Amino acid sequence: MHTWDDAARLWLVEKKHKADIDRDGQKLEWLKPYFGGKPLAQIDREAVMVVAWDKAKATSPATANRLLALIRAIFRRACRVWEWIDRMPFAELFPESEGRVRWITSYQARALFSELPPHQLDMVLFALATGLRQGNVLRLDWSQVDMRRKLAWIHGDQAKGRRSFSVPLNEAALAVLRRCKGSHPSRVFTYRGNPIAWANTKAWRKALKRAGIKNFRWHDLRHIWASWHVQHGTPLFVVQDLGAWRSSTMVRRYAHLAPSQYAAHAATIDGVIGNQT
Repeated sequence: MHTWDDAARLWLVEKKHKADIDRDGQKLEWLKPYFGGKPLAQIDREAVMVVAWDKAKATSPATANRLLALIRAIFRRACRVWEWIDRMPFAELFPESEGRVRWITSYQARALFSELPPHQLDMVLFALATGLRQGNVLRLDWSQVDMRRKLAWIHGDQAKGRRSFSVPLNEAALAVLRRCKGSHPSRVFTYRGNPIAWANTKAWRKALKRAGIKNFRWHDLRHIWASWHVQHGTPLFVVQDLGAWRSSTMVRRYAHLAPSQYAAHAATIDGVIGNQT
């Protein structure tokens, strides 16, 4: 009889090409106390929802839903592909509010810059200059950079959307690359000669605290990049292309930050109403 552990191991093998497979591994490790050693056929809806409620209380409904999505995907594969079980447990997702948009002002950003150690400052500046996700910044290789043409590119197997895309390098990004050049034969961002494996470190958290910035994640640098673009007039469709979002839904979250771009259209009604007000 196949167990949850069997399914988890096979999932990690078959899905090793996923850009976020490391995150799947972390989730599966977290699930071990709940499902470890249990036969798949004996894990029912109640057992799954106990996990979901515990995760929701410890983090948020959105985070619990990401965990539920992984659980359901593994059960679906065990049922339909591996044919280990006849049916899968039903688990309902939690209601979610609209996606979180966290950004800071340029003044707050400068305060953070002054508190960061040099190797982290370079990564943060590059993220703010390009809008790249944490994993793409950390794993950026010199073979993906062409400073003469002012371009970098992310391969499909590195991208969240599984599609390759190019990244135009502005002067802020190029300045960072010039400082990093020569520190490592392959990787761009290093610390003491070794590639940096993780950004959410104790030094990062201490810098945020000293800068007086609360409730802030490394991924929020991408929100800042998009917010600053929209606030300074970059059209939403351009932000979508630059950020390699497949859907405009994600980018629409930033539309409220640029009310001035609709001011001329709103004024159209002035001519209709006339002097009646």
